[in-house]
Amino acid sequence: MTPTPDPDGPAVARPSAAPAGSELSTLASLRRLLPFVRPALPRLIGGLVAALGASLAALAIPRVLQALVEGPLAAGVATGDRGALVWPTLAVLGLGLAEAGLVLLRRNLVMYPGTRVEAELRIALFRHLQELPAAFHDRWPGGQLLSRSMGDLGLLRRWLVFGLLQLVVSTITIVVGVGFLLSTAGWLGLVYLAGAVPVTVIAFWFSRRYRVIARLSQDQSGDLATTVEESVHGIRVLKAFGRHREALDSFTDQAEELRRTELRKASNQATVTTSLQLVPEATLAVCLVLGVWLTASGEITVGALAAFFLTAAVINGPVVDLGQTLSMTLNARSAVDRYFQVLDTPNPLADPPHPARLDDVRGDVALRDVTFAHEDGPPVLRHLDLDLPAGTSTALVGLTGSGKSTLAMLVPRIHDVTGGAVLLDGVDVRTLRRQDVRRAVAVAFEDPTLFSATVRENVLLGADPDLPDDARDRLLRESLDIAQAHFVRDLPDGVDTRIGEEGHSLSGGQRQRLALARAIAARPRVLVLDDPLSALDVATEEAVTQRLRRVLADTTSLVIAHRPSTVALADRVAVLADGRVTAVGTHRELLATDAHYRHVIASLEDDWARREDTEEVRP
Repeated sequence: MTPTPDPDGPAVARPSAAPAGSELSTLASLRRLLPFVRPALPRLIGGLVAALGASLAALAIPRVLQALVEGPLAAGVATGDRGALVWPTLAVLGLGLAEAGLVLLRRNLVMYPGTRVEAELRIALFRHLQELPAAFHDRWPGGQLLSRSMGDLGLLRRWLVFGLLQLVVSTITIVVGVGFLLSTAGWLGLVYLAGAVPVTVIAFWFSRRYRVIARLSQDQSGDLATTVEESVHGIRVLKAFGRHREALDSFTDQAEELRRTELRKASNQATVTTSLQLVPEATLAVCLVLGVWLTASGEITVGALAAFFLTAAVINGPVVDLGQTLSMTLNARSAVDRYFQVLDTPNPLADPPHPARLDDVRGDVALRDVTFAHEDGPPVLRHLDLDLPAGTSTALVGLTGSGKSTLAMLVPRIHDVTGGAVLLDGVDVRTLRRQDVRRAVAVAFEDPTLFSATVRENVLLGADPDLPDDARDRLLRESLDIAQAHFVRDLPDGVDTRIGEEGHSLSGGQRQRLALARAIAARPRVLVLDDPLSALDVATEEAVTQRLRRVLADTTSLVIAHRPSTVALADRVAVLADGRVTAVGTHRELLATDAHYRHVIASLEDDWARREDTEEVRP
């Protein structure tokens, strides 16, 4: 991956010039699917056998016709005994019906396992994406992940149920058919076989060129999906600044670039298809002239000549289709490489092999000599120490860029420290299961993310799923009441109202209150609030805070504060500067003793005054 600098955060990675998996052969790359395909192998092999049987039935028809021409047909015409034509005719009819039946059987055998494998691949990818840390999602564009989980896996399914079987069956058909040609017409078979040399050269040339273009096309499709995703999510910003025309121009450029790549793909495929059609046809033209001469000289029979061309007609179909089959296989190979590029990404936040246990979490949090740096970036936090005693509320303040939000992400282990340790009740959180840590620690963010679901489902997202329905209803009402989210009563269906994607149908303050209610409903022992009330007016913020202090009296709270009113409501205040905690005390103590704290508070007051003047704060 090649990082693109981002002044506001870690580098944003994009696919590099040397795509993942490019060092593998096509066979080695596709072989990586075997663990997912193995449960479906019996039906896929059955489909392969059925397809092969259909192909062999088609190849058997020319042999029957050869016997018919050389035996019963000639004898029947000479003697007037036309009854001798019945059995060969029935044999041809039977072979034709067998071929059709086997084709139908193949389709029925492979369709179900193909969709099953696609679903398993998609589930495995989504599971891994859920496991990967936030830093991975910061680097990877969403459109690239979407194209891998949808477009690439759909392409793999089609290759498994059609392309793979077609490739194997076509290869066997060509080999068996050429064997029939050699045994039937000798020299003519050798001439036809000589035509395989240019076909092989063309196929090799095509595979080398097409593989690169196929990967480029799929990566560009992911970039285009990313542009659509970003434009849809940022549509309000584009409209507010009148930049929809620029967004359209950028999208048009990307779409045109993808179109040109697709045209290159089509041009390469058309070239190889034309070549694969011309070579066999030219070979057959030579064979026709030579065959007539051999028949006239008595070297081969008329029946053998007829069987030769009928067999060649059966073989020509797979040869001509070889270009399409190869292109589908190479597209599948690129899809596999792109899929495993994500699936093989290691998870640095994995659970330890022998996790520690905390049966009764008190909520004591301590950060000891903590250092944190984003990948390939300078340290954001340096040798930081901070204690959050159980049941206390601590406000964390600092100037912009001091590392407040980063510190908040270390407690629930959304990020891992790069030095030092975060302790929960004296136990390093890295020795605990992530599920146990996040059951004890809940987070509410300044910019909340809500899901396209009902209010009830959003708020109870982190609640104990084993609670009975009446207890869940009480928890829902209490959490909404603490967060002062009374507006839900005015929604069309109350708590069962389905909110739009990311909650954009609600105001900023409404979204923040629902996110806070969600954190409260998790009933955590430690609550991390990354300025979750910034969109509320002071009176509503104070009402929410007072309810939180009463209901969550035993809960440890860490509040990232961006306005003085929030700071004054906390038990203690920690001051963050240059990646270190420089002072801890009450609001009054720090005002009296710490010059940097006074500077930070003055900055917060100025910022808040400007926001109020521009009416950015909404109740």
